[in-house]
Amino acid sequence: MQEFLLVIHRDLTSANPTPTPEQMKEALKPYQEWVAGIAAQDKLVTPPKRWDVDGRVIKFEKKKEQVYSGPYAESKESIGGLILIKAKDYDEAVELAKGCPIIQYGAIVEVRMAVPVA
Repeated sequence: MQEFLLVIHRDLTSANPTPTPEQMKEALKPYQEWVAGIAAQDKLVTPPKRWDVDGRVIKFEKKKEQVYSGPYAESKESIGGLILIKAKDYDEAVELAKGCPIIQYGAIVEVRMAVPVA
C-alpha cells in the first residue's frame, strides 16, 4: 500500500454565494460519511483537518526570506482540507477521491502519491 495525499481546494473567486450555516451543516454530513467510509476500509492514515484561507507564503527574494500573508495573489484557489489515505495505486486513490461529496459544490480534489526521500 502507498500513501496518498488528498488536497481539497476551494475557489476563492467563486461567484456562488457563501453558504449559510445550515447549508454548511447539511453538506458536512455526507463529507463525514465519506471519510468514515474510507476509515472503515482501513485506508485512512490521517483524519482530515480544515484550514483557514489566510496562511503565509515564504519565498527567497532579494537575498533573504520574504514572508507574505495569504496564498499567492494570483491564486484563485485555497487549500480547504488535507487527508492522508492508503491505496494500492493511483487508480484506487482516485476512486476514493471521486467519492468526495463536496466536489459537487465546486471543490477540487488533488491526489498526490508520497515518494520516498532518498
